[in-house]
Amino acid sequence: METLEKLIPGNFYHIYNHGVGNRNLFQKTENYEHFLQKYDKYIPPIADTYAWVLMPNHFHMLVKVKELAVFIPDSDRVSNPLRDIKRNRKIEDIPSLQFSKLFNSYAQAFNKYFETHGALFERPFKRKLVDSIDYLRELVVYIHNNPVHHGFYEHLIEYPWSSYLTCTSDKTTKLKRYEVINWFGGKANFRAKHEEKSNKDEIDKWLDL
Repeated sequence: METLEKLIPGNFYHIYNHGVGNRNLFQKTENYEHFLQKYDKYIPPIADTYAWVLMPNHFHMLVKVKELAVFIPDSDRVSNPLRDIKRNRKIEDIPSLQFSKLFNSYAQAFNKYFETHGALFERPFKRKLVDSIDYLRELVVYIHNNPVHHGFYEHLIEYPWSSYLTCTSDKTTKLKRYEVINWFGGKANFRAKHEEKSNKDEIDKWLDL
């Protein structure tokens, strides 16, 4: 049986997954929007987000798990993971549990919307520790270029369901874009690195995908 890596507070993780049997996770604009609404409910209480992309049949996210002290949400509209501690959940399991709640909640809504049934996401969801600044930078570029790698668009700026445009914007956001931009030494270098040609197969191998 596969041993899942714990989501440890203070660490960065690449969170990713596919639809069961290559089943599409998102079919309409409303699906993408609803997933992001669910994400905003369940994930900010336990993790900061640095990059993300939603593809029709899979997704990628770069997050940093928060310390327990900031697990308490500031609104009744978001999920409170501390309630699970009172239900005899282990503290170290709370971050993974929140992601599972996100996926389960979205899957239920998706099946209801399309009048379908059955599992939507592969289980368990994939997670990989990101332990170097080089890995962080390479992963951000990989995540944002996913629509180009998979042939959906010729340029990543055309794809609406990723954090690339948010990173280059000045609009208010929960995304940790200033930290991301600083990893690249500024917006100009951030854009330049995203424009460089990369070998997708080599990156897939390096990221162990």
